[in-house]
Amino acid sequence: MGHTQQADPVATTGADPRPPDQHRRTARRTSIARMLAPRRLSAIYLLAFFLVLFGFLSPDTFLTEVTFSLIIRSGVVTCILALAFLVPLTAGVYDLSIGSVMAVSLGLVIYLSLHTGLPTPVTALIAVAAAGLCGAVSGFIVVKLHVDSFIATLGVSQVLAGAVLLMSNNTQLIGQLPDYWSGLGTGELLGLPRVVYLLLILALVLWYLLEFTAIGRYLLATGGNREAARLAGVATERVLWSVFVASGVIAGCAGVVFSMQSSVFSASIGPGYLFPAIAAVFLGASQLSQRPNVWGTLIAYFALAFGIQGLALSTASASVWSQPIFQGVSLIVAVAVASRPVVRKLREAKLDEVQAA
Repeated sequence: MGHTQQADPVATTGADPRPPDQHRRTARRTSIARMLAPRRLSAIYLLAFFLVLFGFLSPDTFLTEVTFSLIIRSGVVTCILALAFLVPLTAGVYDLSIGSVMAVSLGLVIYLSLHTGLPTPVTALIAVAAAGLCGAVSGFIVVKLHVDSFIATLGVSQVLAGAVLLMSNNTQLIGQLPDYWSGLGTGELLGLPRVVYLLLILALVLWYLLEFTAIGRYLLATGGNREAARLAGVATERVLWSVFVASGVIAGCAGVVFSMQSSVFSASIGPGYLFPAIAAVFLGASQLSQRPNVWGTLIAYFALAFGIQGLALSTASASVWSQPIFQGVSLIVAVAVASRPVVRKLREAKLDEVQAA
């Protein structure tokens, strides 16, 4: 009489032999490991590295309240400009005119303070409205004239640069702004520069709109596949036009905030902020949600800013060359990392075509 071997119920059913509690703990550890993965939080790890490195090399000058306040205060305008670039990028288009739009806004605030008796808040509203109009012009060129956003906004930036030179007569303007306006840019509240709270309010509003509302879903759908979004019922032309207007308004706000920090204007101020803003957005797009996002942008900017400042304090000559090198390398690395999934899909598609042939 032969021996009958019983089948293993675990092997038969394919069930996990571990107890449910142990399975949940393993899943939780895996989830935490993914959240803390370097590819999602590399900018935070980079920031921590800079703090430790330059804190060791220059402890008396780097790890001070003055240095931290300087980095945060000077970074507000760049961060606002980066958010202006982020909005159209989410919809899959570029706005390279934001630096010139910021210059227009700043120039109007200073110019109106010199040649009119309007209250400064009113001139600020006029400047932001003018910036929004500049964005609307870019949107018209892209949507109605079907010019690529890269070329269209690059051309608009040059037109605005000429307008700013005409307005300032290619000279430096020093505005006559009230003390309370300058106090908003130089004063502190609860130990932080007041302009930081303006940045946080703007960041929170954008984060909520992009992540939790239909507006954000429309932008992501348009940026992911414009034709598919149009066929699904999304008014893609209206979305594109709106993102350029929003970008212009936010860039205008950057100019207004700059006027709070300094009443001096020259035509070269705005465009000089363009590249740091773009670098922050692209590096931030590789953080957290692995797509253009608000908090990744801010984290990326300050990670680079602390590295640049630390290098400038530790090496006398670094203040001249450190910023362009840091920003250039970060932009190349960020775009390379962001392009990896696309390149992988293209290779797989090409391989499938070869195998099918």
